Amino acid sequence: MRLAVLISGTGSNMVAIARACQDGQIPAQVAVVVSDRADAGGIPRARDLGLPVAAVERSRFRRNGRLDREAFEAALEEVLQQHRAEVLILAGFMTILSADFVERHAGRILNIHPSLLPRHPGLDTHARALAAGDLQHGASVHFVTPELDGGPLVVQAPVPVLPGDDVASLSARVHAQEHIIYPMTIGWLATRRLQWNDGAPTLDGRPLLAPVQHA
Repeated sequence: MRLAVLISGTGSNMVAIARACQDGQIPAQVAVVVSDRADAGGIPRARDLGLPVAAVERSRFRRNGRLDREAFEAALEEVLQQHRAEVLILAGFMTILSADFVERHAGRILNIHPSLLPRHPGLDTHARALAAGDLQHGASVHFVTPELDGGPLVVQAPVPVLPGDDVASLSARVHAQEHIIYPMTIGWLATRRLQWNDGAPTLDGRPLLAPVQHA
């Protein structure tokens, strides 16, 4: 299975996925790492791993201060086709994709989100969990649909919120779980344990009615 990993930042999940592919833990390969920022920290990390890299810079597609989403996504599609990507893996990708784009790739886009969805969609999840006094936080892998952070959940990894936690300490524990559950989920998809059927996921041939909880 040929993966396109889309990043905007340091690419720590991208590195975990690429290493899992290279080590033979999952039957997939990273066909290309795509960044929407030319200065993303994940770009040199991808090159160090010998991965093809492409930058589809958001800044190049701004018109009158707004993103020309149609032009941006056309350029993104060109890169995906050039590298024959089959599945899109969003790994800290901060550009919101249009409903048309998502529907064209239905069942072939995964995202990881740093909260136990549906709690805390969007940004600043660790700070929001702490401010809310949550006793449990974590990470979720889900299929991408047009609803932001609202697609069907596949796996969640709960993480306790400890006394004295701050954003940095809580984030570090959540990231450690992300680096486990994201490659695991991609492995299920690559081996066809996880499939997309009629707009919903199945795992081992059964409807996935609730996310798998990874302890």
